Amino acid sequence: MATFLYKLGRLAFRRRHFVALIWVALLTLAGVGAASAPAAGTTSFSIPGTEAQKAFDLLEQRFPGMSADGATARVVFKAPDGQKMTDAGNKATVEDTVKELSDGSEVASVADPYTAKAVSKDGTVAYASVKYDVSGMELQDSSRDALEDAAQDARDAGLTVEIGGDALQTVPHTGATEIIGIGVAAVVLVITFGSLIAAGLPLLTALIGVGIGISTITALASALELGSTTSTLAMMIGLAVGIDYALFIVSRYRAELAEGREREEAAGRAVGTAGSAVVFAGLTVVIALVGLSVVNIPMLTKMGIAAAGTVVIAVLIALTMIPALLGYAGKKVQPAGKKSRWMGGRRAEKKAASGSGAGRPAKPNLGTRWASFVVRRPIAILLLGVVGLGAAAIPASSLELGLGDDGSQPTSTTQRRAYDLLSDGFGPGFNGPLMVVVDAKGSADPDAAFKQVGDDIKGIENVVAVAPATPNKAGDTATITVIPDAKPSSVTTEDLVHAIRGKGAEVKADTDATVLVTGSTAMNIDVSEKLNDALLPYLALVVGLAFLLLIVVFRSILVPLKAALGFLLSVMAALGAVVAVFQWGWFAGLLGVEETGPVMSMMPIFMVGVVFGLAMDYEVFLVTRMREAYVHGEKPSQAVVTGFKYGARVVSAAAVIMMAVFAGFIGSSESMVKMIGFGLAIAVFFDAFIVRMAIVPAVLALLGKKAWWLPKWLDRALPNVDVEGEGLRTDAEAKGSEDPDEDRALVRA
Repeated sequence: MATFLYKLGRLAFRRRHFVALIWVALLTLAGVGAASAPAAGTTSFSIPGTEAQKAFDLLEQRFPGMSADGATARVVFKAPDGQKMTDAGNKATVEDTVKELSDGSEVASVADPYTAKAVSKDGTVAYASVKYDVSGMELQDSSRDALEDAAQDARDAGLTVEIGGDALQTVPHTGATEIIGIGVAAVVLVITFGSLIAAGLPLLTALIGVGIGISTITALASALELGSTTSTLAMMIGLAVGIDYALFIVSRYRAELAEGREREEAAGRAVGTAGSAVVFAGLTVVIALVGLSVVNIPMLTKMGIAAAGTVVIAVLIALTMIPALLGYAGKKVQPAGKKSRWMGGRRAEKKAASGSGAGRPAKPNLGTRWASFVVRRPIAILLLGVVGLGAAAIPASSLELGLGDDGSQPTSTTQRRAYDLLSDGFGPGFNGPLMVVVDAKGSADPDAAFKQVGDDIKGIENVVAVAPATPNKAGDTATITVIPDAKPSSVTTEDLVHAIRGKGAEVKADTDATVLVTGSTAMNIDVSEKLNDALLPYLALVVGLAFLLLIVVFRSILVPLKAALGFLLSVMAALGAVVAVFQWGWFAGLLGVEETGPVMSMMPIFMVGVVFGLAMDYEVFLVTRMREAYVHGEKPSQAVVTGFKYGARVVSAAAVIMMAVFAGFIGSSESMVKMIGFGLAIAVFFDAFIVRMAIVPAVLALLGKKAWWLPKWLDRALPNVDVEGEGLRTDAEAKGSEDPDEDRALVRA
């Protein structure tokens, strides 16, 4: 592989006009496709195999005009102090609002609070339920405007009016912090390379890659039913890996220049060596993202595949466009150790010309000094790292999972204020009613079955109210609305859902009717359980495939095993940090977390997938340098130091950049995006600076030569991918390099 990529890098360097034209054409094509694509339609949230989804499907068949998955809104009214909603003036205002809401073209029904008994016991709060024919993502802006206008008219009449439900759901925005993240990345690149031109290349290529990826997703959003979160994840991952992959190749290019290579040869060798690591690092990320499909949640599958596609684009750009841009940059990209004149290079030149410092040995860089320190004290460093991450992981033991509702929204939103008004007026359970569907098609007496289900539910603990059964026209299916005593995201409500489903077995035995529980609350509970059940199979699949891949890369058993165990440490510590902030409320104000509660149910499996892929990036980039030194004759401990000498600065810069990009999404208005941004940022910190920078060298120092042990039969069976670039030295010898004797000696070593 190294030889092929070496030739590709040289070709891209020579044919830079052609390569640049191809990528600009692709960006233009994707942009035109995004601009001309129809607006994204429905993004149906289906969860195959769950009881809640089966109930939704049944409702579509038996209640064809019901629009079970249609958008809903609750317009909540609160009377002025000292008044009640039953007062004549307030009642007239509400009735006018209901009439105004009913005129909407997409409105299926509006329930009058006074006929639907939707007025609180103290008479101060009432709500009107609005049902739409289409889902929240399909709802036209005119319908949302009409909803808000009707609420404003009631406000003008003196009432407090707030709107809850999914009818007002909007595309989340990330805020200015995303731009700050990119700015931090730019500063880190400038410091790392000491050159504005060299620093600009990774940013430019990453933005082009993300532009192509996001534009393609936008162009296909309508056809593939892709949601807004899909592009957010693709942007988050694409920016991070795009900058990092380009950073590694540019850094290796500068190192090759420092060894006296010609620029075209240096570009070829950079792509052949660092590019090989980029390919395998990208493969681990792609495996982790595509592996999300095993969960069998279509939305999550689409998010993973779209983000994986952006990663593939980032890898291809790093392998082709980076060497092409290096050809354009020419001498403006300096060899490693040299800075541009704008970054202090002129002072260094004057110092060298004056002879000051001549004769002194070059001071080892920070990576060399740190690795030497770890190699001397591996046990202490290993224990300190493991204990530290173990302590950070302790909060994960109290992890509570759930999906966010309006109660997790910021208090500045009308959805959250409506949620609080309903909780105060009717109890927290009114924000998460359960819909019980009774399928009595096989029952001899459907009406008796409906009555028995209602009576059984009334006898269950933590039930506030049970509405009478509402049968369909055929009389063989009915819906029963159940109001829990606790809020939707509570463990009590989850237990209630299971208790109602447990009663279904008795009903089935007595009446041959089937009982199903659905609604948004039950759907959230089913999603959480489905994700929990899929976590271990997903972890086994992703870690197993990546483990096999790393065996091929490192030709070792213990190094991939150590990489996987280190990842588990970092991801558990990151989950502990997420629990501490978003569930316990530590530093919540600092991060803009207005409401604590259960951790998003897809967070563990999502972090496992994404963080594993990114963690393997650092493992591949750092340890391939160590293996390269070991293969060429260095002792195991010295190879560790050599790997850090060339890789620590770049890996540290890459980690800081990734943290900055992910942390930029903490400013999102969407709690899910905020949590993902924080979780990934802290996970990268733990993995890069504690696992890869401390635990990895300590373990390798303790293992010595055993770290690179591989059974001979397996060594013969595995393909030789030559990540170390040993084949390039043979090619250079045949072509005639600057020092052929040196190349021959290195090959023999």
